[in-house]
Amino acid sequence: MNETREVEAVVIGAGQAGLAGAYHLRRTGLVPERDFVVLDHSPGPGGAWQFRWPSLTYGKVHGMYALPGMELTGADPDRPSAEVIREYFDRYERTFGLRVRRPVRVRAVREGDGGRLLVDTSDGMWSTRALINATGTWDRPFWPRYPGQESFCGRQLHTAQYAGPEEFGGLRVVVVGGGASGTQHLLEIAPYAASTTWVTRRPPVFREGPFDQEAGRAAVALVEDRVRRGLPPRSVVSVTGLPLTDAVRQGLADGVLDRQPMFDRITPDGVEWGAGPDGRRVAADVILWATGFRPALGHLAPLGLREPGGGIRVEGTRAVRDPRVHLVGYGPSASTVGANRAGRAAARDIRRLLAAEPLAA
Repeated sequence: MNETREVEAVVIGAGQAGLAGAYHLRRTGLVPERDFVVLDHSPGPGGAWQFRWPSLTYGKVHGMYALPGMELTGADPDRPSAEVIREYFDRYERTFGLRVRRPVRVRAVREGDGGRLLVDTSDGMWSTRALINATGTWDRPFWPRYPGQESFCGRQLHTAQYAGPEEFGGLRVVVVGGGASGTQHLLEIAPYAASTTWVTRRPPVFREGPFDQEAGRAAVALVEDRVRRGLPPRSVVSVTGLPLTDAVRQGLADGVLDRQPMFDRITPDGVEWGAGPDGRRVAADVILWATGFRPALGHLAPLGLREPGGGIRVEGTRAVRDPRVHLVGYGPSASTVGANRAGRAAARDIRRLLAAEPLAA
C-alpha cells in the first residue's frame, strides 16, 4: 500500500499499556479508525501474555490490574494466564470498538512533513500528529554474555522460549536470574529435573507482608528517577522484592531456592566459579536465562530520543526530546497499575496538543 493515511494519533502496541492509551483517547472524543489507529504486531489479542508458558496459571501471576472501564472478574486461577488474559483483552477491544489492526509490524517512526510523524509499517504509511508507544519488552529478551558461552554443548534458552517444566525431565538445569520468572521456573522444574542450580548476580530480596500503596509509590519513584535522568529504566518489580508466598517458603525449605553467586565462566559441560583446579564446577545440560527484557524501542531510533546515558528521558509520559511521542508502559509505567494511569495522562496531553487545531473531519 503506497498511500500515506493521516490520523491524529497512532498507538503502537495493544498490550495493557496500548489498550489503556486507546481507551482514554476514545474517552477524550477521538474516534478509532477515523482519528486514531491502534497497530499491534501480535497475531491476536492478549499482548505479551499470549506468549506465556501454559504452566503459568492465572493464580500465579503477580496481579493483573483491570483495564480501565472493565473489570476482570471470575477468572479461574487454575487456567493458563495466556488464555484468561487473551479472552479478556479480546472482549475489551470489542466492547470499546478499538478496532486494533493486526498483525502490523512498525518498522520505523520518522520526522514527516508539516510537523507530523511518519510511521512506516508493514501495512503502509501513517502520518500522525502524536504517538503513543506501548511496545513493552517481550520482543527484546536480554541475554548476558559470559566467557565460554559459545562452547557450551548443552541447550541455552531464555524465559521467552520457556514452554513448561516437562521438557527438563532428567536433566541438570542451571537457572540464571533472581526475579519472579527465575523463582517460578525453579519451583516448576525441580520435580522433573535431575538437579537444579540457581545463580544470581545479587542476593535475592524476599518481601514479607502485603505490598501497600506507600511501598508501591516508593518503588515507582525509584524507577522514575532513572528515567528522568535519561538512564535505561529498571523494572518496578526489580525494586519491590520477591513476594514470600507459600510456594516460595517451601522452595526455600526444600533447598530448591538455594541461591549461588554468579559463575565466572561457562564450560562445554557446565559452569565454573574461581580459577584453577580449586575452582568449583557444576555440570549442566541446560542453562535457562531468566534474565529479563529490555524496552523494544528500535523503531523510534530515527527520532534521536535517547540520552547519553542510554535511556529516553521522559516527563510524565512525554519524551523530552519530542513531546509528540508518549511512552506508556516504559519505566515507571511498566506495571499494570502504572500503565493505566500513564495511558490516561498521555491521552490528556495529546488532546491538548490536538486542541491547537480542529480534528480531521
